[in-house]
Amino acid sequence: MAFETITVETRGHVGLITLDRPEALNALNKQLVGELATAIQRFEDDPAVGAMVLTGSEKAFAAGADIKEMAEKTYPTAMIEDFIAHDWEAVGKARKPVIAAVSGYALGGGCEIAMSCDIILASETARFGLPEITLGVIPGAGGTQRLVRAVGKAKAMEMILSGRFMNAEEAERAGLVSRIIPAGELVDEAVKVGEKIADMSLPAVMLAKSCVDRAFETTLAEGMTFERAVFYSLFATEDQKEGMAAFVEKRQARFRDR
Repeated sequence: MAFETITVETRGHVGLITLDRPEALNALNKQLVGELATAIQRFEDDPAVGAMVLTGSEKAFAAGADIKEMAEKTYPTAMIEDFIAHDWEAVGKARKPVIAAVSGYALGGGCEIAMSCDIILASETARFGLPEITLGVIPGAGGTQRLVRAVGKAKAMEMILSGRFMNAEEAERAGLVSRIIPAGELVDEAVKVGEKIADMSLPAVMLAKSCVDRAFETTLAEGMTFERAVFYSLFATEDQKEGMAAFVEKRQARFRDR
């Protein structure tokens, strides 16, 4: 399948996906979201890939969902099509880690896709926002749920009810963004982070990711029980034996993902 709205490449053990609708500031139409889901699945299925990076252009990560596609929808058509589910959930459901490298606008659906990633690295030009309220609707791809978990109720409520944007510095202070990277170095740094993750044991990485995700979805007691079960299970892997042996022998571990 040839992609028309994204570009895809592999750098070492990292899959790099670039949103590529420059004429629409990478607005997320049905085709783009479908191609993104396909690319995510291909990297999920590729044993040589241990992590993914998702980025856009310097001007816009993604300026939102494509309003032209939504403007004429009715409640019955929106509900029956379930048009903002399925492919929209591909990033958040990925088992391998996904790093968002955000420059410029990450608005509406673009902000929601970024928040679906496991780590957000941003350049100093990044702007995050959920301005759906200005269109007479609300975020529909997880915005009201993920933003409040990332930055707390007060900031999330203000942004969602007023449509206010958050710049990169505020996003980092609030905990939405992991780090701010100079724009010219952003993608390379994101790939470096991906490579570092890909060097680890893939079973351990995937299970660690699932444990962190579980922390947002359950009580502390239930999360601790889940974490402990996962911790014990990793002693059944060859990578645990290799990792601990390498530490004792003062050498670099050579993980084999089993």
